[in-house]
Amino acid sequence: MQKIRTGDLVQVVSGAGAAKAAQGRVIAVDAENGRVRVEGVRLQKRHLRPGRSGAREGGIVESEGYVDVSNVMLVHPGDNKPSRVRVEERDGQRIRVFARGGDLVPDPS
Repeated sequence: MQKIRTGDLVQVVSGAGAAKAAQGRVIAVDAENGRVRVEGVRLQKRHLRPGRSGAREGGIVESEGYVDVSNVMLVHPGDNKPSRVRVEERDGQRIRVFARGGDLVPDPS
């Protein structure tokens, strides 16, 4: 079970975006390489020529780059601070639990 899923609210604690203590939703998870995309963090610009299949008009397109999963932490909704997450088994199901307080991690919406 992955500790970070698409739609979770995370905070960047080191690396790109850490100086701003950036928080954002997870856009995509690359589990094979252990990387996540966080909205508004590590913006990359790509220059496209007109007439390309993806962009008819061309220009400069900004998109989020990947950040290593070890550089982000889930945000606890109670106090809006980052917290570690552990996986526990309760009633025969594996669930995600915040390390501080033992509260359940809300399902990403």
